[in-house]
Amino acid sequence: MSRFVLITPNTDFDSRVRQALAGGLPGGLQTFAFVNPSDPAELFANLNQERPEVLILGPDMPVEDALRLATVFDVQLPELSVILVGDADPSFVLLAMRAGIRDILSPGADPAQIRVLLERACQSFASRNRTAAKQPDSPKGLVIGVFSPKGGVGKTTIATNIAIGLGKVAPMSVVIVDLDLQFGDVASGLYLNPEHTVTDAVSSAASHDSLVLKAFLTVHPGSIYALCAPRTPEEADDITPQQVTRLLEQLAQQFQYVIVDTAPGLPEIGLAALEQCTDVVWVTAMDVPSIRGLRSGLEILRRLDLLPETRHVVLNMADSKSGLSVQDVEATIGAPVDISIPRSKAVAFSTNRGIPVLQDGRKDPAVKGLRQLVERFDPAWRATAQKKLHRRVVV
Repeated sequence: MSRFVLITPNTDFDSRVRQALAGGLPGGLQTFAFVNPSDPAELFANLNQERPEVLILGPDMPVEDALRLATVFDVQLPELSVILVGDADPSFVLLAMRAGIRDILSPGADPAQIRVLLERACQSFASRNRTAAKQPDSPKGLVIGVFSPKGGVGKTTIATNIAIGLGKVAPMSVVIVDLDLQFGDVASGLYLNPEHTVTDAVSSAASHDSLVLKAFLTVHPGSIYALCAPRTPEEADDITPQQVTRLLEQLAQQFQYVIVDTAPGLPEIGLAALEQCTDVVWVTAMDVPSIRGLRSGLEILRRLDLLPETRHVVLNMADSKSGLSVQDVEATIGAPVDISIPRSKAVAFSTNRGIPVLQDGRKDPAVKGLRQLVERFDPAWRATAQKKLHRRVVV
């Protein structure tokens, strides 16, 4: 059984890998000097088993070919652990992350170092297989929509922090999508200058090929992907609800978490996104206009029967001196408040810097509320805390 597959014309490196396996790792090794990156099916045809666990893209293999192959395998065999042999400089690591490569190995690694990395890759493969086996009927990831009928309540700040927080739970298995198509701020909130946007992601090529779609995502240092809003408001007019529906379906098949930041109000694009959501985060500030706006929005969605079963009400910028209480908010919107995030200068400062407060490790009262919100999407928490899904908060 070929548990490991190596692609390289370098016979010295092949010898070192075989020495590493001889140290006690079960399973054989198949080596290919060359694989056509435009036809990876050729590789499968020559394997003596259907699914290897670890693919090593070895030295002397052109970097462009290695990255292209890795991207194909990331889509077709997401549980496969792909290791790239190369120098770990920052620009190279970024390209590797985007292609779905799990680890990078130095070309000069000795058999002992290679064995450690292969053991880790096998453990990663086993973990992903167990997760997939536990959820045979739920292959899609969570689609978490962040909504607010009123602007100015910190919705994008909440969305970006959810994404960064979940990036620590499931690295490189999180994507945030900015569906405030005209005036979205996810790019500035994450300090990104994206090469591609939602406009590219809903193109015909991307909608028919998830490999093309993934190439349009922007990698963020917080171990997440981002799909930012179009560069100009005019581009938003060409994006249809049907395209957004298809986009979210594709991303949910590829990622464990899809975070959707929406435009204020309930535009047609937002309603299309809402229908794809497994979870909805409703954000309100502690002022009468935003609270009444949320009440009106929820009433409309109840009449349309568009409210997902799993919802999370977030009271943002909470302040005990505002003249309102949590009970006032709950009585107005007709639903309990789940998370309270106090007004914070640290959050405002982090937003202006483009570094979410959950990324920079800052200690602040608002961080506790944001972490509690992120925790609600952790499978371990959801499995044990359903009875505590809605509980009274304190401001």
